[in-house]
Amino acid sequence: MSTITRRIVPAIAIAGTMMLVATGCVAGENADASAPDDSAASGDWSSDTLTVDFATYNPLSLVVKDQGILEDILGDDVEVEWVQSAGSNKANELLRSGSVDVGSTAGSAALLARANGSPIQVIDIYSQPEWSAIVVGPDSGITSLEDLAGTSIAATKGTDPYFFLLQALEEGGLSLDDVEVQNLQHADGRAALDGGSVDAWAGLDPIMAAAEVESGDQLIYRNVDFNTYGFLNATEDFINNHADLAQAVVDAYEQARVWALENPEETAALLAEVAGIDIEVATTVIEERSNLDVNGIPGDAQIEVLEKIAPVLVDSGDVQGGQESVDKALETIVNATFAEKAAKGE
Repeated sequence: MSTITRRIVPAIAIAGTMMLVATGCVAGENADASAPDDSAASGDWSSDTLTVDFATYNPLSLVVKDQGILEDILGDDVEVEWVQSAGSNKANELLRSGSVDVGSTAGSAALLARANGSPIQVIDIYSQPEWSAIVVGPDSGITSLEDLAGTSIAATKGTDPYFFLLQALEEGGLSLDDVEVQNLQHADGRAALDGGSVDAWAGLDPIMAAAEVESGDQLIYRNVDFNTYGFLNATEDFINNHADLAQAVVDAYEQARVWALENPEETAALLAEVAGIDIEVATTVIEERSNLDVNGIPGDAQIEVLEKIAPVLVDSGDVQGGQESVDKALETIVNATFAEKAAKGE
C-alpha cells in the first residue's frame, strides 16, 4: 500500500483541538450516560494505545486515518494503531480476538456476530451504501436470478454480499440448495469470476466497481434494500472500560463525515489510492453508491433493516441458537450514546 500524504484541513484541525477538552461518557447499558468522564477532560486517557481498523468499504475510516483526526484529538498520550479489514468477516474476527478496539462491518455481519455470542455493539453509522450486487462475467449467459440455478457463486460468508445473495436467491425462487457457494474473500471472488472458476459473484465495492470497468463484468441484479448500513462497532468491554476513547473515535468519524461531504473529489481520490483503483471507479463508489450523508446515530432505522435480514440469518443455519439468539441480538446491538453526544458537539 502506498504512503498517503497527510492532509489537515483547518476546520478539522480546529474541531480536533476542541475535542481535546470534550468529555467522554460511560456507555454501558446500565451506566449513567450523563456523567462526564473526568479523565478524558483532563487529557488523561484510559489507555495509552487505541487500535482501530480501516477498510476500503468504509470511506470515512480512510479520511480519519489520512487526516490524522484521531491523533489530533488524543494528542501524544495515546498511540493510535491502524489495522486493515479486508471484509466484515475479518473485522468481526479482529473484534472478537481483541486485535482491534473499533471495527467496521455491515449491519448484517454485526448482527450475525452478536447473535453468535460476540459482545459487540454499534456505536456509529458510517454509511448507507449500495455496495453489493450479483455480478457475472462480460460474456455470461446468466441474465436473471432464475438463471443462477445450478451455478457456482463466490461469496464471503458473514458479510453483506453473502446476505445479499441469500435474499436475491429467495427473490428468484431459489435457495442455497440450488447453487454451489464458494466461500472466498471479496477480492478472491472477483478473481475466481474473472478466471472462470465460478459462474457468478456476490460483489462488494470498490472491488465490484473496478470489475465493471476493468473486466467488463455485469451487475445482473441490484437492490438497495438488500444492503444494510455501515456499522462502526466496539466490544462491550471496550465501551465500558474505555468510554473516553470510544467517544474520541466517534467524534473523529463525525468530523470526517463533514469533510468527506464537503470534499467528494478528494475523498474519491483517497479511496482510489488506498484501494489501488482508477479514479473514475472510486468516484462512482463515492458519489453513486456510498451515502455518507446519513445520520450517524444508530437506532430504529438500522433495526428496521436488520429485522428484515433476521429471518434470512435464521434460515441460513449460520446462527447458533436460532431465532431466540437473533431476537436478543436485535434488542441489545445498538449503543447510541456516543453518536448522540457527537451530534450535540459535547
